[in-house]
Amino acid sequence: MNDTLNALDIDYVRSQFPALRDGYAFLDNAGGSAVLRPVAERISDYLLSSAVQLGASYSESVAAGEKVMQARQSVAQLINAQYPEECVMGGSTTHLLQILCRAIAPSINPGDEIIVTNCDHEANIGPWLRLCQERGATLKVWSVNPHSMDLLLDDLDRLLTPNTRYVAMTHASNILGSVNPVAEVARRVHAVGGKLCVDAVAYAPHRLVDVQASGADYYVFSFYKTFGPHFAVLWGQRDALLALPSLNHFFIGQEVIPYKLQPGNLNYELSYGCIGISDYLVDIGERLGASGSPREQMQAAFDAFERQEDLLAEILLSFLRAKPGVRIIGKARVSDGERVPTISFVVEGVQSEAIVRRVDEHRMGIRFGDFYARRLIEQLGLAPYGGVVRVSIAHYNSADELHRLVEHLDQAINDLLAH
Repeated sequence: MNDTLNALDIDYVRSQFPALRDGYAFLDNAGGSAVLRPVAERISDYLLSSAVQLGASYSESVAAGEKVMQARQSVAQLINAQYPEECVMGGSTTHLLQILCRAIAPSINPGDEIIVTNCDHEANIGPWLRLCQERGATLKVWSVNPHSMDLLLDDLDRLLTPNTRYVAMTHASNILGSVNPVAEVARRVHAVGGKLCVDAVAYAPHRLVDVQASGADYYVFSFYKTFGPHFAVLWGQRDALLALPSLNHFFIGQEVIPYKLQPGNLNYELSYGCIGISDYLVDIGERLGASGSPREQMQAAFDAFERQEDLLAEILLSFLRAKPGVRIIGKARVSDGERVPTISFVVEGVQSEAIVRRVDEHRMGIRFGDFYARRLIEQLGLAPYGGVVRVSIAHYNSADELHRLVEHLDQAINDLLAH
């Protein structure tokens, strides 16, 4: 991180998110972030000025097609894809992973092995499980160490064999908040001839994505968790994508990427809206005083976001560490980029829902439940609590909001324990 740059202007940042105007504290950002004004403006612009069918020869269709192509190029730059056509767009991470597994299915045979983790969102477990069931492959589970709450590389090594075809994992857990070493995992998976699929939904709002540095073969996340519209991208290494069959109409050939994996095509206006995410990141980088390429300015923005988020996370974590009866689910401290500010906890003898509903009364949005990581919640013995209380912070949250949250959590926990 470059400490010589300007400080993050939190007032300016918040001004770019219209939903933050009225003082409601959004602390359920891992469920869905606030949306940027530039994103909404681009969606509106496309709908009002470019809502024509693509592929025609007339000028308005050509112009609309150029906007959609510009969107794909912007997303490629945002994630550091080598080729824009490596970006498969779709409605959600869940949908895109189902599309991917459907395309992979013909290449999977009995005796093949697929490894999933027990800490992923179900979106990156269920499709692989069904794929194994349908194709006669073996599913293996890489489980979080119950003491360290980490995915240990030694445990992965014991699961990998020459029959490993795919490993599916999360870049950051939406419960634990821990950041996983995907590049090292990719190295080990590739060493046995397998491929790696990474779900980055809980990671992308907090770190600048670099699909090439990740080492992954497939990498997917949703823009509605990343300040954009309800839309998502699946990146695939170009040769890997070309090897997949077409899931589109019979006349859309196997070589036509990404269109062959976008049946019914994509949502044009939401694609165009996603450019607003990059616009914002570059704008923040410039305001911080960063120079260089757009990627370098984006990196400066995310470095500033990480500093802000770490400060806010420590306000909450320090309270939770000191509060009797509280059990933090995941790393209890912020340290060296090893966790994102998605913080989960339970209180002994108290239902998580009861805590959240007390906080609801104070115009603060936090949440309880399993967050579609039900396998992890059950295996950690957290189902009797009704899941965890989860506070998920974004860079646009303020210290005042976190101090208010701590005050209300303290009161809620005290009241519930007293009864």
